[in-house]
Amino acid sequence: MINVDRVRVMAYRVAALGLADRTADRPADLPVLDLGIQEYTPGSPQVALTARSSAEPEDERLISVWAARGAPHLHRRADLPALVRQLWPLTDADASARINSAQIPDGVPLGIRAFTVTAEAFREVVTAPMPRGDASTEVSRRVPAELTYECRGCQARHIAGNVWQHAGLGGGVEVLSRGRDALLGPIPDAPPMPAANAGIDRLIETYLGYLGPATPAEVAKYLGSSTAEIRKVWPADLVEVRVDGKKAWLPEARVADLESAAAPHGVRWLPGMDPLLQARDRDLLLPGRERQKQVWRPLGNPGVLLVDGEIAGVWRARMAGRKRVDLAVTPFDSFDAGRRKRIESEAAEVARARGVPEAVVAYD
Repeated sequence: MINVDRVRVMAYRVAALGLADRTADRPADLPVLDLGIQEYTPGSPQVALTARSSAEPEDERLISVWAARGAPHLHRRADLPALVRQLWPLTDADASARINSAQIPDGVPLGIRAFTVTAEAFREVVTAPMPRGDASTEVSRRVPAELTYECRGCQARHIAGNVWQHAGLGGGVEVLSRGRDALLGPIPDAPPMPAANAGIDRLIETYLGYLGPATPAEVAKYLGSSTAEIRKVWPADLVEVRVDGKKAWLPEARVADLESAAAPHGVRWLPGMDPLLQARDRDLLLPGRERQKQVWRPLGNPGVLLVDGEIAGVWRARMAGRKRVDLAVTPFDSFDAGRRKRIESEAAEVARARGVPEAVVAYD
């Protein structure tokens, strides 16, 4: 039996996710793109990338698609044929768990059919770049009424957001832009819509390789599925690990990396929903419920400061024209002068990600 504590696990994850040492590799060459980088707020993926690489954060080999949990993620274009099959629901029960919503109580039982009809509608509708609202209107007309709900604001029926975002990758849709001018477009040479899931074991191992050791319940939460469904497809060749006495699993090929993980040193500014923050064992990531509430909020998660391998505070950014980004930091504990100097030096990477020459740090 392998026994480790949370400090060793944090050191392992920091290294696995490319946060221990900044590389010069271009974004698509970073291993963390196996997992994908969520586009949580404008500019957040670029901050995640500059935390890991000194290369420019733009890379034509990446594409934004609705992926895990239907959330927009940057992924490698070359990975899409495998990813679309890995993310396709396993069973009707799995599909229903992923789209479960009080908005569409009669639509949830449709299971895989909800994914299929929505993906087919996407492929019929999104044949060129188009506003997200127009796409929603046209897709909503083509799916069963059970998958739509009455929107009082615009007095129309809309497809539930979790349904169409979960089905977007299968529907061959690229997220071209977000916000007020959100645009969708067809994925160039899009992989075909899957007939069934293929490669869920690989997807589970990818999660465990970067955010493990972990449990079926944690993987299920990451995917928006149910623990029961993920247990049915849990890979048999994983290694059992005890983390502070609790049972978890890791791919055998990563055991040596876990056992040899060295304590990390350095500072990284990470955006809200950075891959490190995607792990579902939040008590391990950041002990203390009050601190957790500051990192994972109902709306508008802040970024976090990673200092020597531990989450040491949260931060928010405000652009000051085209010359500066102002960074407001709320530390969990006071920072001494030496630590502040390291934090302020590393803030230049946020400025680089935001395309401005300067970052100014202020502490609450």
